Amino acid sequence: MHDTNARIRRRSGRHRRRDESDYAVVVEGLRKRFGDFEALRGVSFSVGRGEVLGLLGPNGAGKTTTVDILSTLSTPDSGIVRVAGHDVATDPAAVRRSIMLTGQQVALDEMLTGRENLVMFGRLQGLRKHSAKRRADELLDQFDLQYASDRQLGTYSGGMRRRIDIACGLVVRPEVVFLDEPTTGLDPRSRQSVWDLVAKFKGEGIATVLTTQYLEEADTLSDKIVVINRGTVIAQGTADELKARTGATFCEIVPRYPSDIPHILHALGPMMMPRQKQNMLSAETDRVSMPAPRGPQTLVEVVHRLSPTGIQLADIGLRRPSLDEVFFALTGNTETAHQQPTNGQNTGGRRPDERLTR
Repeated sequence: MHDTNARIRRRSGRHRRRDESDYAVVVEGLRKRFGDFEALRGVSFSVGRGEVLGLLGPNGAGKTTTVDILSTLSTPDSGIVRVAGHDVATDPAAVRRSIMLTGQQVALDEMLTGRENLVMFGRLQGLRKHSAKRRADELLDQFDLQYASDRQLGTYSGGMRRRIDIACGLVVRPEVVFLDEPTTGLDPRSRQSVWDLVAKFKGEGIATVLTTQYLEEADTLSDKIVVINRGTVIAQGTADELKARTGATFCEIVPRYPSDIPHILHALGPMMMPRQKQNMLSAETDRVSMPAPRGPQTLVEVVHRLSPTGIQLADIGLRRPSLDEVFFALTGNTETAHQQPTNGQNTGGRRPDERLTR
């Protein structure tokens, strides 16, 4: 695990060396203790301007504590933490002026309209009344909410609430955006809208720190991923780098009839360790996925074991690990898997995304 992290850091070191001004977030040796519990033990990472960082980790890993410190909701015990060029310990007010923080719980005034909420946030940010109204109109257009702008927030759907929440954070353009599980509970269309916003942030040079319970979401959106476990960074790099560093290949078996899956598990059971059996079924429970440490030889052995059973296969082959399998390999986490809703769309053969609770 530590070797994996070291190799990724060496790989990153071969890239062009950046000047510190290229980074929107710099974290070096961050430590935080709550009584006898050491929540963060020397966390270090950076986020470039216009870069999307996916912050992942199992329950209690330290993700929320890290984001709380970066957004000045908590203070570090030691280490260097700079956000938008400002030290969170010595100049938290400047940090707050430079960031947007939004969580899965929308914190707006239910009795005000969408427009009134935006104007209120503009005024709180120091905009004059006319400027606040103009900015509210711009954001309502940008977030496709003009049609509901004069309705009370209490009448908004979950997706509309999430959009107006993010819009309020953009009344004054931030340099860094913190998105804490921004798509939890959203329908696929609203989720895609949030994904489009993250892409827009990137295009405008705004850095984004994303925590999410959906590993597929992190895989899709993140330029770089940092995995935290037990208060330390155990791996960081691009999704492709993390997948490559595991050195794992998987054999995926899709039966013609899903009812044959228990028979496949029984036939292949002797090939697998007990720990591997816990992470085999896909999101649709229509396939079996297992480690293939010997690549094609494993595939041949699978076919050999299944042939006498008479089970008909729709597909069988080798593939690279998905990000959730990488996460499991790195952390050994066995929390309940959580499938990303797809609205009936094919997930491309992925297993259910590992649910990452905070």
